[in-house]
Amino acid sequence: MKAQTLDRPTVVGDVKWFVIVNPIAGSGKGLDDYPLISKLLRDNGIACESVFTEHKCHATELTVSAVEQGFRHIIVVGGDGTLHEVVNGLFIQKRVAPSDITIAVIAVGTGNDWIRMYGIPTHYSEAIRALKEGYTFLQDVSEVDYEESQYRQMRYMANVAGVGFDAVVNHLYQHKKASGRTGRWVYLWSMLRTFFSHKSAGVKIWIDDRLVFNGLLFSIAIGVGRYNGGGMQQLPAAIADDDLLDITMIRPLHWWHVIFRIRRLFNGTIYSIGHVLHAQGKKIRIESSPEIPLEVDGEWLGVTPIEFRVQHREVRVIVNKSFLDKVSKQR
Repeated sequence: MKAQTLDRPTVVGDVKWFVIVNPIAGSGKGLDDYPLISKLLRDNGIACESVFTEHKCHATELTVSAVEQGFRHIIVVGGDGTLHEVVNGLFIQKRVAPSDITIAVIAVGTGNDWIRMYGIPTHYSEAIRALKEGYTFLQDVSEVDYEESQYRQMRYMANVAGVGFDAVVNHLYQHKKASGRTGRWVYLWSMLRTFFSHKSAGVKIWIDDRLVFNGLLFSIAIGVGRYNGGGMQQLPAAIADDDLLDITMIRPLHWWHVIFRIRRLFNGTIYSIGHVLHAQGKKIRIESSPEIPLEVDGEWLGVTPIEFRVQHREVRVIVNKSFLDKVSKQR
């Protein structure tokens, strides 16, 4: 694999950042904690203009507007869903290439899986320190085509998508989160409750136009990132800039497989479970009977048939320097 050139730091004091704040992220942390975050940004000499989202997909609209106004640096104060909307805004606007925009994330969500990949701290002052240091990384994204209300739709994925069981769990979790219940235990509860009602479906999967699976699957995860579900590593081999999508396929399994092996979902050893398959490719197509649901970056979307296509090094993001040090040693 060709090594990516590791970028020099952005000169933070020379730019003005557009801050997109999701006030309901993290069950209201976005609103409650932004005065502190704003003060920390000012204390660190980071000039910015802040706007709060008011409805679903508003972050996408704000991103397009910010780029049209000339902003080339965007801070996301929210969770994985807010970042998902911002990334999609980068591709809707046509004024500049998406990679010409730098995105930083100050996480106030409940899952915060995207930041785990880059070692970005959840502590606000440490996240702002990483932002001020200005080290950036060009990551892959994926186009995702899916069916919704009998029409074909397309989104961009910045982290991980779930098909089948994962999507149903996410839908239940989001419902619980909306009612004020948060934390890893809520996601695990959602997993266990869904497990006993979810049925495996007949699935066909093509990778780079080659049929690689035809049979029953319980759940599927596809991504450029490693983490989902509040810290689970369903794609532990994923590399965010290798021009490949990773896919984890879970065949039908019994409840005791989940109870006694659940730690393997979090410690990166999921592929040691016999019911789990792994593959990689630039294009992944999934068909099923019956239709099964899809979530992308924690957002409930549509149903099969679904197609994923990798886009190489399209989004520039602020990362922790320790992440770049680790990447440099590996390459």
